[in-house]
Amino acid sequence: MPLPIDPQADPARRAWVPCPVCDDARHCAACADTRNCEEHWRYLLSNAGPVIHLQCPRCTHLWSLNTRPGAARPGGTAPRV
Repeated sequence: MPLPIDPQADPARRAWVPCPVCDDARHCAACADTRNCEEHWRYLLSNAGPVIHLQCPRCTHLWSLNTRPGAARPGGTAPRV
């Protein structure tokens, strides 16, 4: 059963990073060119220093990502916040 969207989620606060669960942007030309796509964004829920907390609006997965330069990232992609 999917999680509900976090009550603090605000569509005005977005991040463009790949979702580690549904990977819905894998065939999107805009996302492949690292442009801010209107369809494949994530809720930016909060941050604690360089660590951002995200939720995918499609599959509702929650995760955290360290945006510090040089930090290891799944898939080797840098976040576009």
